[in-house]
Amino acid sequence: MNSRNVTILNKIIVESETVAQILKGIDEISFLSNEEKMRAVCMSLINIGELIKNLDNSFREVHKQILWRQMAGFRDIAAHGYFTLKMEDVWKYASIELPLLMVKIKDIR
Repeated sequence: MNSRNVTILNKIIVESETVAQILKGIDEISFLSNEEKMRAVCMSLINIGELIKNLDNSFREVHKQILWRQMAGFRDIAAHGYFTLKMEDVWKYASIELPLLMVKIKDIR
């Protein structure tokens, strides 16, 4: 794996750790009632999606077990349709799916 992809993976992991820190100690109801946390999580998810788009296509192809396209697609939805975004979906993705994906990404790294 080239150093550029390793650097990007490291940044993705840092962003996911930021999301985990933002969500630490809160439940879904608390998240949904806190505009600052919702916006902060969305920004980190946008950053993750943008970073994914910068991984080499061949790298993403080799590691198909990661849903790269869906993760990057979330970035587009959050960035361009923020006000139509369902924050319940953001909560589910950030609190359940993202940590599971990060285990796989850490294994690749």
